[in-house]
Amino acid sequence: MKLAIVSDTHMPRGPRRLPEDCVKRLKRADLIVHAGDISTLEVLQDLRVYGTVVAVHGNVDDAEVRAELPETAEVDAGGIKLAVIHDAGPRHGRLERMRRRFPQAVAVIFGHSHIPLHERAPDGFQIFNPGSPTERRRAPAHTMGEAVSSEGSLTFRLIRLD
Repeated sequence: MKLAIVSDTHMPRGPRRLPEDCVKRLKRADLIVHAGDISTLEVLQDLRVYGTVVAVHGNVDDAEVRAELPETAEVDAGGIKLAVIHDAGPRHGRLERMRRRFPQAVAVIFGHSHIPLHERAPDGFQIFNPGSPTERRRAPAHTMGEAVSSEGSLTFRLIRLD
């Protein structure tokens, strides 16, 4: 199973739109994961045109998005249990904190900081932040993530869009 992972798209905002490479990857995925800060229900509906979407609301999403989406989600991705949350909290202790919060998950996908991150514990538990395809802030590039779930394993990959 192939996942396309985005977060912090913050659209619409002026002429901002998803980069074409991002859209292509969203369309090819078996599952799209959005880790919050979508902004409006219209943007969520646009993502659903590309494929099946699992998403959570973020701290800047409007009331309609908050009513439509949960704060956290758990999903089976090809036999792998994933959790999704927007804000995973402070960097210090994040890996352990997410493991405690989502004890059944093999990995947690999150956003909020706009800074890509992939950490793996010795036992294989992972946390992954895809950064942002539209608003890089302090990150060196616009990014998104992809993951492949196959035969009980999960492999994340950060995609640079610039």
